[in-house]
Amino acid sequence: MIDVVALGEVMLRFDPGEGRIRTTRSFQVWEGGGEYNVVRGLRRCFGLRTAVVTSLADNAVGRLVEDLMLQGGVDTSLIRWVPDDGIGRTARNGLNFVERGFGIRGALGVSDRAHSAVSQLRKGDVDWDAVFGAGVRWFHTGGIFAGLSDTTVDVADEAMAAARRHGVTVSYDPNYRPSLWAGRGGPERAREVDLRLARYADVVVGALGLAGAYPGQARVGADEVADALAEVAGLLPGAQVLATTLREVPSAGVNDWSSAAWSAETGFVSSPRMPGLQVLDRIGSGDAFAAGLIHGLLGGTGLERALAYGTAHGALTMTTPGDVSMASLAEVEALIAGASAAVRR
Repeated sequence: MIDVVALGEVMLRFDPGEGRIRTTRSFQVWEGGGEYNVVRGLRRCFGLRTAVVTSLADNAVGRLVEDLMLQGGVDTSLIRWVPDDGIGRTARNGLNFVERGFGIRGALGVSDRAHSAVSQLRKGDVDWDAVFGAGVRWFHTGGIFAGLSDTTVDVADEAMAAARRHGVTVSYDPNYRPSLWAGRGGPERAREVDLRLARYADVVVGALGLAGAYPGQARVGADEVADALAEVAGLLPGAQVLATTLREVPSAGVNDWSSAAWSAETGFVSSPRMPGLQVLDRIGSGDAFAAGLIHGLLGGTGLERALAYGTAHGALTMTTPGDVSMASLAEVEALIAGASAAVRR
């Protein structure tokens, strides 16, 4: 039985390490994707049984992505394989080139994902009643998947509605990416989609993305977070929990990191701050936060403890390369308890 299912694209990430995309002669490859990273973290760090609904072109690149997913322990039985035509004319696998950044040079992502197999998923392609009828406890998706194409919005809507029918807890992360909406209605259209889909969600991660008139419009100061989450709660009366990471970026390698959340039961709560956090690779840290939060909420720890799991897991994920978490549950719990970076022998 699967505990948590995600819906999203899984791409092949090309990482030039300390170099630049435009000058490197070699790349390390990883798998990654906003929604997938969450279930990958839940499996490898927190020990939950997870799966991802996605689609891949059936060629050597797609099978490489599958192999990486298998190494991460995520169930691959819900992958929808699309026949390969030899050159990717009809469907292909998404690629993501990412620089980590350093000092005053920020991280840089260059996506090559148009016309990918998963972007062509349509309503009716997945038997969601069969997926959720097998005892799934939690379903997660987000604005990256919804932003891939006009059809993926309908797939996300269909999936979230089915999850609710089956009594499955639903989470949604707006995760706005300007590149996905360029030429397709921009941030205003993204906001319409987010509000359409988030109405199904019990838990909204990255909830500050829904503050303001459109994604990226609101610049929320530390003393304004509680009011901003209350504003979002007014937009989503069905949401039980709203959570968000909080990050200041003095440099690519040093971030001030914390988080906050709201629920009708607890009101506003915040995590301890982690100022001056040393960062190796920030990509995927928000997804790691979501994984820790979901772990805590599924385990009935209470919102404050769940927020601590998310904050610590996100922080540890920034200390290793690649999108996905390499942290252990023992490391997460030790960090929550105040462990230092001293050598352990």
